[in-house]
Parts: sequence; C-alpha cells; structure tokens
Amino acid sequence: MSAARVQVRADDVSAARAAARFVAECARKAVSERGKCFVAFSGGSTPRAMLGALAAEDLPWRQLHVFQVDERAAPDSHGARNLTQLQEALLGKTPLTADALHPMPVEESDLDTAADHYAQELAAAAGSPVVLDLVHLGLGDDGHTASLVPGDAALGISDRDVAVSGDYRGYRRMTLTFPILNRARQRLWLVTGSGKAEMLARLCAGDHSIPAG
Repeated sequence: MSAARVQVRADDVSAARAAARFVAECARKAVSERGKCFVAFSGGSTPRAMLGALAAEDLPWRQLHVFQVDERAAPDSHGARNLTQLQEALLGKTPLTADALHPMPVEESDLDTAADHYAQELAAAAGSPVVLDLVHLGLGDDGHTASLVPGDAALGISDRDVAVSGDYRGYRRMTLTFPILNRARQRLWLVTGSGKAEMLARLCAGDHSIPAG
C-alpha cells in the first residue's frame, strides 16, 4: 500500500473523534456525488471509540452500506466477533438499518465458498469492480492490516476481493484483500498506542516487508 499522510492527536479520544469526523465527511461527499456510500470497517479495540463518536454524527445513514474489512470465524454474538461491535455501536443508535449492515458469513462450514459469496454481495451492492468509498484500517504490532498477516497465503491474492486466512491468534479469518483495499477512494488508518510506533513508521515509509506497507 502507498504511504499515508499522518495526523497526530493528543490522545485516543481525540483520534477517535477526528476519525469519526473524517468518516462522516467522506459519507456526505459520496452521497452528494453518487447517491450512496459504501464503507468497510475493521474490528478490534482501537475503533470502538470511533464508532461511538460516529453514531453521534449527522450523516446520511439511510444511504450508507456498511461492510466488514475482516472477521474471525466464530459463532454469532461471540465476543471475538467484530460484527458484535458494529451492531452495538450503530444499530438502534443511528438510522442505519440492519439490511444495510453486511456481515461476513463466517459461520458457514465452507469458508472459501462463503468468501466468494461475500465478494458477490459486495459487487451486487457497489458494482463491479467494487470501489468502496472508504475503508477503515487498523495496524497490528506485527505489521498486519485487515486480516492480512505476515506469512499468510492471502497476502499474495490478486484475483479475488475476499479471502480466508489461515489460523491467526486462535482463529481463521475472512478478510478483504489488497486489490479491493487499494481500489477504495479513501483509506483511513486509525492507529493508537506506543506499541505500534515502529510499525506506523514503517507503514508511513512504505515498507513493503510488512503487510500494511
């Protein structure tokens, strides 16, 4: 991925609020120009505050379609699921409807086929090739982003928009791949914590030895 433009905030809360404002601006622009907005959110602890702040933003929720960047292969409502966080933050607290939130089908027995189905769902909503208006990404302390982790075969996929990783920290995962991430009109990286400083520097330098680079 290309190097990022960095904005520094005083603390995690300020970063989350700034990120929420950026998402809202992108959504309003997309709806104004194209009538809809297609956004994909990553999971994890870092975006929790951003999603909470986003729920308070004035934006065209009825024209939004929310997809997942990645998801752990775990049962519905499991604490490890990124979907649970999205549902708790947005459904019932915003005008976003349940049918506009598109969960990755990680409960299917055949995850590879399920990944193909999710790619088809993306294309049915956003057209083909899929160009998302905004992708929100995080950064792991090992340099991973989405569920594109060091050494995994999914890193090399160039002909599919959705793939399944091998086991990583206890779970197989479904993830968007580099082709669809790179086609997005905007990519928002939200990175907090001193433990990620080295990887953030490598990301900004365009270090291709890490997945996020």
